[in-house]
Amino acid sequence: MFKRMLSAFGVGGPSVDTVLDSPHATPGGVVTGQVRIQGGSDDVEIGQVVLSLVTRVELEHGDHESSGTAEFHRVVVAQAVRVAAGQLLPVPFQLSIPWETPLTAVGSTHLHGMTVGVRTELVIAGAPDKGDLDPISVHPLPSQDRVLDAFGALGFQFRKADVEAGRLHGVPQELGFYQEIEFFPPPQFAGRLSQVELTFVANPHELYVVLEADKRGGMFSSGGDAFGHFALSHRDAEGTDWTSVVGQWLSQVAERGGHGGYGRHQYGYEDHGHHGRGPGMGAVVGGVAAGVVGGMVLGEVFDEVGESFGFDEE
Repeated sequence: MFKRMLSAFGVGGPSVDTVLDSPHATPGGVVTGQVRIQGGSDDVEIGQVVLSLVTRVELEHGDHESSGTAEFHRVVVAQAVRVAAGQLLPVPFQLSIPWETPLTAVGSTHLHGMTVGVRTELVIAGAPDKGDLDPISVHPLPSQDRVLDAFGALGFQFRKADVEAGRLHGVPQELGFYQEIEFFPPPQFAGRLSQVELTFVANPHELYVVLEADKRGGMFSSGGDAFGHFALSHRDAEGTDWTSVVGQWLSQVAERGGHGGYGRHQYGYEDHGHHGRGPGMGAVVGGVAAGVVGGMVLGEVFDEVGESFGFDEE
């Protein structure tokens, strides 16, 4: 990492270099390190040392799409810091990682299209001076890993991942966006499904798994989207046979491609354009994943995106 000169002081002013103890993290964990401030030719006082987490978010305005950098977590790690001329002042920090932080890596593989970074900001005389980003790799929780392992076992092929501004209906979210991990379907479903999208929403107690299958239209049926919604504790999610759960849900979705309507199903899903719903609760894998809710609908992108989490549109 190179030291960044603080523009508020110009030539001869202090510089800052943020050093992470490790670039690897998980949702709900912490990132530790030091903000190293190197004094310049004069003594200076820095009002605040601020660290934030940022990611790239897709934003929809009707038919228009744009993307930008969204700040979704912000912590003041030091205040009223006086740096003498030539002094090297380390400011240690602990930065918590929100449970809904998007994943950027699975194992040793980086998810194409995903970036999460730690941004350093020093407030000098009331004016923020933003530093460069230090990227971090956000890895899945064990409960999320179990679901991803099942996708691999079923023959899904990763396509891309992105983060979209908005909220999911019926899922408690603290952040104003959600991540979609897109897969090409297994070969046996390729003619009936174009892609399947996976979304995780985690909190300290539960994991919500949202599946979206894009169905291909046929001679006697229209295409559309089908959604599945699973809510479990992290412990139950780790013990669930996700290969069976996802496989059965996918088969149900694909088999419904030739029917105009549908009734109740164990896992529940919704076709856009129809009004049927699966059960609010159902026994899955011997009752382990009992919180299965049908009729999952994606929420609209809300208007306050820019104000809610610091969206810098590009």
